[in-house]
Amino acid sequence: MKAINFVVCLCMAFMLSTFNSLATGEDFKSFLHKFTSSASFQYSRIKFPLKSPIVLLQDDGETEQTFPFTRDKWALLDSETLKEGRITEEEGGVYISRFTRDEPAYKEFEAGYDESEPSLRVVFELVDGNWYVTDCYNDWYNLDLPIGELEETVRTMQEENKSFEELHP
Repeated sequence: MKAINFVVCLCMAFMLSTFNSLATGEDFKSFLHKFTSSASFQYSRIKFPLKSPIVLLQDDGETEQTFPFTRDKWALLDSETLKEGRITEEEGGVYISRFTRDEPAYKEFEAGYDESEPSLRVVFELVDGNWYVTDCYNDWYNLDLPIGELEETVRTMQEENKSFEELHP
């Protein structure tokens, strides 16, 4: 009987400590506002390299090559990009952006056209009370991008980042 009471107390203590760590964590809505309005804050809250590498096809069209998703390849995200919504375009396509997972310590945002693969997927995780991006898929770097064009794509993305940084340092 004492063993059962000990296990119950231990489980309750664990649940209480988990609840406390989540309760004292950073508010996601406030974090997201700051994340999308400050380039320096955004860079500070991304765990580089991201969990998933960038995967491109070599010139043979079959062999995959991976590249770490590092800071130099990151496209800064603004509030419009991470805004939930549904837009029906004149051509009939429907663009959907939403949080597909919304848990207390884990959130996953996806955006793209209905009935197709997402063009953007961003994973946010609560780590030691603070929110961080830990993984991302961005259509800037998809299997249709030839490896030979990776450098130019990174340069173009970095130019766009400079514009964001000027508006939102």
